[in-house]
Amino acid sequence: MNILERTGLAFLRRLDPERAHGVALTALRSGVVPMPAPVLSPRLKVRLAGLDIPNPVGLAAGFDKNAAALRGLSRVGFGFVEVGAATPYAQPGNRRPRLFRLQKDRGVINRFGFNNDGAAAIAARLAKRPEGMILGLNLGANKDSADRAQDFASVLATCGAHIDFATINVSSPNTESLRDLQGAAALGALLEGVMHARSALERPIPVFLKIAPDLAERDLAELAEVASEGGVDAIIATNTTLARDGLKSRHAHEKGGLSGAPLFEPSTRILARLSQLTAGRMPLIGVGGISTAEHAYAKIRAGATVVQLYTALSYQGLSLVSEINRGLLALLDRDGFTTLSDAVGTGRDEWL
Repeated sequence: MNILERTGLAFLRRLDPERAHGVALTALRSGVVPMPAPVLSPRLKVRLAGLDIPNPVGLAAGFDKNAAALRGLSRVGFGFVEVGAATPYAQPGNRRPRLFRLQKDRGVINRFGFNNDGAAAIAARLAKRPEGMILGLNLGANKDSADRAQDFASVLATCGAHIDFATINVSSPNTESLRDLQGAAALGALLEGVMHARSALERPIPVFLKIAPDLAERDLAELAEVASEGGVDAIIATNTTLARDGLKSRHAHEKGGLSGAPLFEPSTRILARLSQLTAGRMPLIGVGGISTAEHAYAKIRAGATVVQLYTALSYQGLSLVSEINRGLLALLDRDGFTTLSDAVGTGRDEWL
């Protein structure tokens, strides 16, 4: 991290968290943010669900909900970028304040509630995406929808022509009863509708499923089976958690989903268990608490093909992406792996 980035982060931390988030997006759109040099190495290239990804570090959904800063994000050095969540119709989300820094815990609690500009507006921005980036969209449902399962298919139908992958988000804790869609029967019906919408696209794309870290063992096994039978191309493990164990920050008991450092261990355990349940046949994307190359490497060795991050950027800046990729190369050298793919799943048992 250079002095400009350190100064910028210090300034943003003096602002209300949601305002700081908006300022960061504006800076990315305007092109005034100094960009780290990308790390390019064939050893970091991976193939995920038919996508050739230049490095394993992706941006998780939620940072750019409305696909408003695609050009800036394309220059940061991410291997892939996920924007959204998008819902069929625009909605304001939950009342403010709805974003809280947990400085002592290196975490964040949010209860945004799928605030976004709606699928049509987001599709128009996606249509103007920069060339060369691997871009995905997180699909969501409107809070007042009478048929939330249909909402996911509707967003895919509207936006699918402009993205490389889509993620079904049934694991956000901030839309009432949304997590109920992770049940076997409800998820099976939802997947059927989404896959039908995908088949109607001129260029069918991979569909990922993002799950919660708070699932019981039985529910996790059931979900893995339904996802496999339903044609899901990869599972993202995990979304934010409702747990509050061991937190020290003054906002620790705010309602919403907790992300950042406290999520690392529970999300990695879920990831490893999923890898075991699917016998390594289902590609996995590791998310939750990644802030170092060692964290990313642990997720990969637990079974992830690639990883995503978001919260750590607010504490460590955009240069973190290049730092992690450089660190991964050093870790591969240390352990004698030729490529990153060689390391996938080699440390799974450590988390079971």
